[in-house]
Amino acid sequence: MPDHAAPIKLGANVWNQYTSWDAFLAAMIRAEELGYDSLWTWDHVYPIVGSPEGPILEAWTAMAAVAARTKKATIGHLVGANTFRNPALTAKMITTIDHISGGRAVLGIGAAWFEIEHREFGMEFGSGFPERLRWLGEALPIMRGMLDGTEPSATGPRYAAQSVRNDPPPVQKHLPILIGGGGKKVTLKLVAQYADMNNIGNPAGSVEEAESALLEHCRNLGRDERTVERTCEIQRVVIRDDHDEAWRVHDALLAANGGAATDEVRPGSATVARARAAVGTPDEVFAHLAPIVEAGYHHLIACFPAPVDDETMRRLATEIRPRLAALIRA
Repeated sequence: MPDHAAPIKLGANVWNQYTSWDAFLAAMIRAEELGYDSLWTWDHVYPIVGSPEGPILEAWTAMAAVAARTKKATIGHLVGANTFRNPALTAKMITTIDHISGGRAVLGIGAAWFEIEHREFGMEFGSGFPERLRWLGEALPIMRGMLDGTEPSATGPRYAAQSVRNDPPPVQKHLPILIGGGGKKVTLKLVAQYADMNNIGNPAGSVEEAESALLEHCRNLGRDERTVERTCEIQRVVIRDDHDEAWRVHDALLAANGGAATDEVRPGSATVARARAAVGTPDEVFAHLAPIVEAGYHHLIACFPAPVDDETMRRLATEIRPRLAALIRA
């Protein structure tokens, strides 16, 4: 298992869009070989960067297979779409992945946001983000109860369950829940109530604002904030000795993902924001990540678009991680 006492943990979020199964699995195995502590992918059924009219692997079946082919890193989704599945079924599915992995699963969950895939797959999207957050708030006690073996019941209005069993229980005595998002009023309150981990995006300004809100919710609920592991997703990382070459590689990776381009907004697709990418020389990438670590987010999850850049994956683990760890030891 990963060293949970390590000063810096690294995760690899290998994009499951615009890739093949063989390449996706090879990247996951390579990340574990390089010492990455956690392995993740997106829970979407259409690509979310670049054109949505392209290929994407289904996340839960893919990560079950990754769990069977790896040995040490934790396995999760960044993050699971609560709207896609009944929460009791979601708890059952992550429990099965926990057994496949020998006790390495993390239940990543969020309210979901990508409307086009809901509409075209016929999945209910709700009236807006506030309603989806209410659905998530209703789902979490069902999932937590099942993972803890309390046989929870629920009477809606969105979800119903009746003394639902989770047999066999997870391998882990306490299978962790990670909630994605940094919404100050609702999402981070749900983190303080139910989660073991929180994931937000960079840059550092967003991290600092989320940290302040999370601390306030923990105080109000009597939660020890030290029991919430902070994780931060780094949208894309490219490391080269030359600044311009790093950005050339970065832009070529985006182009290979449905023609995405930096700072371009495509209808129905996510914004590909230049400011959220850690791209450049080792010094530049370190400078991008250091404020995040200094804000208390010590589990950095780097996104790797297809085709995965092995040089960056290696150098982030071997060159940048030790420098970030030194910030904590100082």
